[in-house]
Amino acid sequence: MTTTLRRAAQWNRPLMTFVWAMAVLAVVSAVGIVADSRVLTGVPIWLKPFKFSVSFVLYGTTLAWMLSLLPRRSRIAEWAATTVVAVGVVEMAIIVGQVLRGTTSHFNETSPLNAALWQLMGATIMVLFAAHVVIGIVVLRQPIANRAGRTAIGWALGLTLLGMLVAIPMAMPDQAQSIEGVAGAHSVGVPDGGPGLPLVGWSTTGGDLRIGHFVGLHALQALPILAILLTRFAGGRLDERTRARLLVVAGGAYGALTLLLTWQALRGQPLLRPDALTLTAVAALVVATAAASAGVVAARRPRPELVLAA
Repeated sequence: MTTTLRRAAQWNRPLMTFVWAMAVLAVVSAVGIVADSRVLTGVPIWLKPFKFSVSFVLYGTTLAWMLSLLPRRSRIAEWAATTVVAVGVVEMAIIVGQVLRGTTSHFNETSPLNAALWQLMGATIMVLFAAHVVIGIVVLRQPIANRAGRTAIGWALGLTLLGMLVAIPMAMPDQAQSIEGVAGAHSVGVPDGGPGLPLVGWSTTGGDLRIGHFVGLHALQALPILAILLTRFAGGRLDERTRARLLVVAGGAYGALTLLLTWQALRGQPLLRPDALTLTAVAALVVATAAASAGVVAARRPRPELVLAA
């Protein structure tokens, strides 16, 4: 464990420094949730910086790990990683600053200052998106990992971009809550700040666009973890080509799930109260994924030692 942490500390320095800073902020925010009784939009005021700091810990660590796999150094990727750090610092400074001021950071145009900060956050996200694209291109242009690992990383980077894109409806004009100074919303069909699921706060009375956003973003961790599990527990039975094809199926299903959850939210439907149409779509996705996976496994090439044994 100690060796692993030491090795991780040698990954991209700006990203890992940012990760450690976000880890500290997560602890501070957790204390704030308990110690600060203030509530904002129906949840503890320190919940947003806690969730964002944890998310940045996962995002930064995964990107740094992917960059550590490159067989040769890329200055372009390093500059893009530094850009991600700069953007993250600005984003978190605004979020924490607004918490200290006792007001919201997202969709807040109640004053010229709040509006400027919200617009700055929007601009930083666009820069983050571009930097992520650059990192993805650099990583996929170099021969990293094996075929299955490369497939997982490619899908992970792409689906993370999808996760960023499905958040766009939150800031669309028709998503505003008809409240002066509010320029968007997480919830659909109900005001922000209503009853929500524990910790994440996703609406339990209406749609919530954060769900698809969350699922899409964390493809960055989910697909590589799946690749590792396939290699560890099925590597003896499935060849690398088959594992790569299974990861393509998983990536397609993951992307479809992200879009399905966003579609459900846009229809003003709570996650845990799906209607018949949503359940039908989920069932179709499960059946299609299972059938595609079975087809990939059935079409796998026999391992050479098994052929010899036969």
